[in-house]
Amino acid sequence: METRNLRKERIGVVTSNKMQKSIVVSEVKKVKHPMYGKFVLKTKKYVAHDETNDCNIGDTVKIMETRPLSKSKCWRLVEIIERAK
Repeated sequence: METRNLRKERIGVVTSNKMQKSIVVSEVKKVKHPMYGKFVLKTKKYVAHDETNDCNIGDTVKIMETRPLSKSKCWRLVEIIERAK
């Protein structure tokens, strides 16, 4: 029996849901500046597949890596952790 490889998972906030079955998720990381030692916020955006169009802007979600679904989409929605208030 073959085992599947580990898939990368990210947690972020939905910043756009204007597309059909797609969302844009922003992941914010605190990174220490190599020279000055100050912590800087870095933002990375991922386009993820949302089959049911269930997410809204501001939701905290978990996404997982998958095969390429389109030119820019290679992540899929796993679960909605917290709804926007």
